[in-house]
Formats: sequence, C-alpha cells, structure tokens
Amino acid sequence: MRRLDIAIGVLALVGLGIAAYLTYIHYAGIKPLCLASGGCEKVQSSEWSTLGGVPVAVLGLVGYAAILALLFVPGEAGLAGTALVALVGFGFSLYLTWAELFRIHAICQWCVASAVLMTLLACLSVARLLTAEERGAYA
Repeated sequence: MRRLDIAIGVLALVGLGIAAYLTYIHYAGIKPLCLASGGCEKVQSSEWSTLGGVPVAVLGLVGYAAILALLFVPGEAGLAGTALVALVGFGFSLYLTWAELFRIHAICQWCVASAVLMTLLACLSVARLLTAEERGAYA
C-alpha cells in the first residue's frame, strides 16, 4: 500500500470514530463531551444537526465508511470515487462550519475536528488521483 493510501485510511478511521461517537450521543440523547462551554451541545441540538431527518453525524459515518471502502476499489474508479466522496464531504463541512459560525453562533470541537479531517482527506485523495494520472497507473 502506498503512503497516501495509508494516510487516507488512518484519517478516515479517525473520522469514522468521531462520526460514530456523535451518532451514538444523538441516539442516546446524551450531552457530548466538550472542552468549550456548551458549544457542542448547542450545535448538536440545533436544527442544523439533521438533514431531512437524518442526523448529520450519520451522514459523516457513511462518508468516512465510503472513503475507507473506496480505498479497496482498484483502478481509476477507486481513485476518483475516493476523491469525489472526500470533496463532497469537504464541501458539506464548509457549509456546516458556516452554519456554526453564522447561524448557531457556537462551535463544536468534534465538528471542527471532522471538518479538518475531511479537508485533509480531500487534499490527499485528490493528490492520490493526480499522481496516479501522472504515472499513468490506475491499479
């Protein structure tokens, strides 16, 4: 496995852990652990914490799991699929960060960590795709 594959896998696993934790607290109805005073709770209980009735944390769980699964898809489909999912996740993270700052007026450390991870995953997966294209290697 190449270094980029390993880095993407590790970051996606960390993101999966964060999303699993946030999914758990959503369904358990408990307060998230938070270093900032009430920011996480305010964000997690806001109208922005769900999309079409689905918790945003579940969407993150699916996104991180898809990135992990796509790492094992050979060829151009796996490379492009990983980049696509990570870029969509990055865009959605930007939207949610905007909501935290300008609509909810609170910051959730877990959300920030997920946004940073998704940003890194988008950068690395696009780099992985481009370097494979330059080498002409899709296997």
